[in-house]
Amino acid sequence: MSLLSTHKKTKKVLLLEDDLNLNETIEEFLIENDFEVTCAFDGQEASDFIYENSYDVFLLDVNVPAPNGFELLKTSRENGDTTPAIFITSLNSTGDLSKGFESGCDDYIRKPFALQELLIRVQNIVKRSFYHNTNDTLKISQSLEYDVQADELLENGQRVGLHNKEKLLLKLFLQHNNEQVSHEVINEHVWNFEEEPSDTALRTYIKHLRQVLGKDRIVSIKRYGYKFA
Repeated sequence: MSLLSTHKKTKKVLLLEDDLNLNETIEEFLIENDFEVTCAFDGQEASDFIYENSYDVFLLDVNVPAPNGFELLKTSRENGDTTPAIFITSLNSTGDLSKGFESGCDDYIRKPFALQELLIRVQNIVKRSFYHNTNDTLKISQSLEYDVQADELLENGQRVGLHNKEKLLLKLFLQHNNEQVSHEVINEHVWNFEEEPSDTALRTYIKHLRQVLGKDRIVSIKRYGYKFA
């Protein structure tokens, strides 16, 4: 699979951090590393930015003036925003970690942290995310391509009908091309936290995707998950 690339776009980061010094430090560091950064100092300000703009990644402190980071991201996810999110927080209990992932985050970094570690995490998430690269198309085969802007699979330019969860599954595979994806990761991305994952339904979705993409595209990894080749 090849990527039909266009001009390189500066990645946009929304930074929510109410510590003025840390906010400024992170902002300057990310700008030095070619990111465009929008800074917010409370949850309401961040919420307004999210409503008005699109971002490539959210960096969200948890303990900020209301709504806090957990509440902000949970609301964003409920509104259909799929922007990858990293929580930056001093909270360190297992319960806090669980609550963070339940609210929809993709990664979690505890204070204090090295700026270089934060950069690696941001770059890794952005590399796998293509939600806002609206001019990109992923070429899958001679006749199949993935329209990134519309989140649609096209065959010879015509939309291929897929179940919503098949779309989520395909997007996950494309973001992790040639990587083994565990059942656990699949369950987290395909079913929301209010749903019970179904192995039977997953096999049905995989079967249909294989019929559309080619049976050899999705490889079963015994007792682990799948790999999109």
